[in-house]
Amino acid sequence: MNAPLMPKATAVWLIDNTTLTFEQIGDFCHLHPLEVQAIADGDISVGILGHDPITSGQLTFDEIERCQADPSLRLQMSPIVHQGKIRKKAKYTPVALRQAKPNGIAWLLKEIPNITDGDIIRTLGTTKMTIQSIRTKTHRTMSEIKPANPVHLGLCSFEDLNELLEKYK
Repeated sequence: MNAPLMPKATAVWLIDNTTLTFEQIGDFCHLHPLEVQAIADGDISVGILGHDPITSGQLTFDEIERCQADPSLRLQMSPIVHQGKIRKKAKYTPVALRQAKPNGIAWLLKEIPNITDGDIIRTLGTTKMTIQSIRTKTHRTMSEIKPANPVHLGLCSFEDLNELLEKYK
């Protein structure tokens, strides 16, 4: 079983909002029951805000109720999360890397001429206007743009780029 996102924050939420035992919470969050008890007593994790595992899709309300009714049962991660199907959020690009996006876009347009704007947007997190201005060579910094691999620039992962290259083979 995978550990939940932010296990201590999840433990804080489960302590505050359920009647689960320390063993049940510890087993789900991959924490020792004494550590869960210390969190409940306020000895550790002071100031940590609870993370709701229901809204993040890690647990269901029915699963919590099932385990509250019988202390011998253990919480099971939601099947959707267990299969790794958490929806990706919009990717944040640090300020230092934002200058490199046009170079990554130019590289993708050079290497995969028939790539769609949507695929570039999903992979690099840019805008359609930026892509169009680079395609038509009207970008404000066109003279400074030098195509560079987006993985080397830190704009996307190797797996994302491989997936894109396989799609357009």
